[in-house]
Amino acid sequence: MALVFDNSFIPDYGNAVDVAPGVRRITVNNPGPFTFHGTNSYIVGRDTLAVIDPGPEDEAHFAALINAIGGHPVSHIFVSHTHRDHSPLGARLKEATGAVIVAEGAHRPARPLHIGEVNPLDASADMDFRPDISTADGEVIHGDGWALRAIHTPGHTANHAAFALEGTGVFFSADHVMAWATTIVAPPDGAMADYMTSLDKLLARDDKIYLPGHGGPVKNPRAFVRGLRMHRRMRERAVLERIRKGDRTIPDMVKAIYRDTDPRLHGAAGLSVLAHLEDLVARGLVVTEGAAALEGVFWIG
Repeated sequence: MALVFDNSFIPDYGNAVDVAPGVRRITVNNPGPFTFHGTNSYIVGRDTLAVIDPGPEDEAHFAALINAIGGHPVSHIFVSHTHRDHSPLGARLKEATGAVIVAEGAHRPARPLHIGEVNPLDASADMDFRPDISTADGEVIHGDGWALRAIHTPGHTANHAAFALEGTGVFFSADHVMAWATTIVAPPDGAMADYMTSLDKLLARDDKIYLPGHGGPVKNPRAFVRGLRMHRRMRERAVLERIRKGDRTIPDMVKAIYRDTDPRLHGAAGLSVLAHLEDLVARGLVVTEGAAALEGVFWIG
């Protein structure tokens, strides 16, 4: 299937919107090139509640969450990953509600840093985050009238997890799959090989709808995920083609491959190309001088 993105999502900042039985969405007013119209938080349950992805440290969003919770007890706060637009408000919400925080684990890179390498993504990571419960892949957390299964989906970050609302077909895909754009896979926080493996894991499931971390729902998830896989393979072929045509550095490849992309995203595009190159080097299809890096020189092996 050809990959078609849906940019029709219109946020209702500050208000809880019903998006599935027993599920409400509140969108943070933090729009940007990486967050679309803002980060989505979800409230699950009718009596004792769970919150998924509390969001950034934002006073208006905290007030909106508390208002939507409406005095109901909150037993769990689920965090999909530790980027600062998803996790930091969890600590404050825990203090206000007494809930426990559930996640795959603390923030960490997908691979060790190379000698002399500086992680350009550290500023976007919630390095202070520590969950009360670290989930195993496939572990089910039971609440009052709901159960959420943790599905580890590394790729965007090493600790990325999605959550399936058992018995409903609803899948909280966070930043792994979104309807509005492809996911940024940026080393050393993320890894392309992990991302592709996580897409394959989702294709083995039979979820009915994805509720992502940004933008509106993915309503035909298996077909959309197949499209994402095809898109990533096309990007991989484009990287190989640019090397065959003589490009030797990532900025040269980005200029050609992403010529129609918002220039504000070219830095992220460079990291995505690096993610593809790291995977290609690991598979023996591309050769680089030393470790694959943003300043590396690449050629076909």
